[in-house]
Amino acid sequence: MKVVAFNGSPRINGNTSILIKTVFEELENQGIETELINITTKPLSGCKACNMCRQNKNKRCVIDSDPLNEYIEKMLEADGIILGSPVYFSNVSSEMKALIDRAGYVAKMNDDMFKRKPGAAVVSVRRAGATSVFSDLNYFFLISQMIIPGSSYWNLGVGLKPGGCGK
Repeated sequence: MKVVAFNGSPRINGNTSILIKTVFEELENQGIETELINITTKPLSGCKACNMCRQNKNKRCVIDSDPLNEYIEKMLEADGIILGSPVYFSNVSSEMKALIDRAGYVAKMNDDMFKRKPGAAVVSVRRAGATSVFSDLNYFFLISQMIIPGSSYWNLGVGLKPGGCGK
C-alpha cells in the first residue's frame, strides 16, 4: 500500500512539510509506503479550460510543459492521496490551486479516475483562514468521489515561523 502527498508550500521544509511528515510517521508505522512531492519546485500553470482532457479521455492534461501529468500518474498509482497547503490570503497556495483545478478536471473527464481512493487534507496556518483551506482541499476529494477519513478535529497546525508547527 502506498500514499502520495503533494506539498503546496514554497517552503520545502516548512510547516506544511512538517505536518505531512507527521502523518507519514503514522502511516509508516502501519507499514504503508509514503512519497512526498513538493509541487512548488517546478511551477504548474493553471487550467486553460480547453476541454481536451474531455475529448482525449487519456487521463492526461494536454498541457505537457509542466509536471502535472507526472503528478496525475503518481495519484493513479497510489492507494491514497494527501494534499497539503499553507494558507495564503485565506486560500490554498497558487500551485496547489493549479494542481486541484487541472488534476481534478482531468479526473472528472476520465470517469472519476480517483473514485474511492482515500484522501486527506493537511493545512498549515499562521493566524486565520485554515478552515477555508481545509474545505478547499476536501472539495477536491469530494468532487473526485474519494473517501475522506474522519478525524477528531481538522488536520491543521498553527505556527508563526517555519518549524512552529513541529512537535
